Amino acid sequence: MDGGETKVKKGTAVVVGGSIAGLSCAHALTGAGWKVMVIEKSRSPPTGTPTGAGIGLDPLSQKIIETWLGESDSLINSTLPLTIDQNQATDCEKRMNSILTRDEHFDFRAVHWSDLHSLLYNSLPDDIFLWGHRFVSFSISHDKNCVNVVTEIDESGEIVEIVGDLLVAADGCLSSIRRKFLPDFKLRYSGYCAWRGVLDFDTITDLKQAYPDLGKCLYFDLGYKTHSVLYELPRKRINWIWYINQPEPDLKGNSVTMKVSNEMIERMHEEAEKFWVPELVRVIKETKDPFLNVIYDCEPIEQLCWDELVVLVGDAAHPTTPHGLRSTNMAINDAAILGKCIEKWGSVNNLKAGLDEYQTTRLPVVSKQVLHSRQLGRVKQGLRGDFDMKMASPDDFRELQQRNMPFFLGST
Repeated sequence: MDGGETKVKKGTAVVVGGSIAGLSCAHALTGAGWKVMVIEKSRSPPTGTPTGAGIGLDPLSQKIIETWLGESDSLINSTLPLTIDQNQATDCEKRMNSILTRDEHFDFRAVHWSDLHSLLYNSLPDDIFLWGHRFVSFSISHDKNCVNVVTEIDESGEIVEIVGDLLVAADGCLSSIRRKFLPDFKLRYSGYCAWRGVLDFDTITDLKQAYPDLGKCLYFDLGYKTHSVLYELPRKRINWIWYINQPEPDLKGNSVTMKVSNEMIERMHEEAEKFWVPELVRVIKETKDPFLNVIYDCEPIEQLCWDELVVLVGDAAHPTTPHGLRSTNMAINDAAILGKCIEKWGSVNNLKAGLDEYQTTRLPVVSKQVLHSRQLGRVKQGLRGDFDMKMASPDDFRELQQRNMPFFLGST
């Protein structure tokens, strides 16, 4: 190049996982000038019946996504505002709610998982995705200059090898890549599970009598050693979650979602009538195919980057309970900061410096957020002995607000 300049060598990143964490990394790394390949075991992107459930996007995540998309209209059109964070107590006998704390300066937006996934996916090049490729293993070259990733094509069983300069583990809370470095790592069971679902509520005309700020409010209903979450999604849909204390279930397979029977659903419906106002009970009963998540997190790990070529992001890096609305937001922030750090250090020869900065920046943030979310869930589930709902003061109840999350306004 003129002036004796040397050309900066950009790298190739292999991202394992095509969920929102993986797509976010694809956006951030392509924006940093890197070539990206995304490996996903599903044979095609999600279409048709929506999968997943609702997500609350914090202000920083909204700005990051708008930057990736190049405009804001599509995100605004796919979301609803959550300008109020309200915690309320439910009286089981009187079947009524009373407000404990209300924050009217909340600035989140509600989106369905599948809508957010579609936004991120449709704004990426088609040729970076390897659908129907099951991650098998990886190895680092002796000189630590490249990583070799082995996949198996689901349909044919053919083995495919991919060589990259960076391996990004976006393969969820049961990450097999993380297991390579932390073979004794174990998830921590929270003590409760969550029934959840999404309902088209056009037919429920009286819902806003009990929840008048639907469409802009994140509702938390607190009962005796239990709590529920309710908020509206675009296209007249309601997202609900109900947390129930119970012994740890015996999970089968590589998933934290339990297979449920009609008998389990009927029993859940019967229990709902004992705890919640009739309007919420009706939402729960009319939801088709509710599902049951087992809630885990983990003790904060000591590092996010390994062997100078492997980095953990999203739930692979920091499984967290959902009470601080952090899981997806942390993944989006992870990706954005990873992209900025790699872009800042330029050449693939400086990858270690970029990964070191990513780890130094993110590890203190996500560690504190995981632990705060854990404590928030324990309070709302009646599992923390020093918080008595009946004796708590207004100042005590403010502890329930989302804005108490460490780094609530972001870390970038």
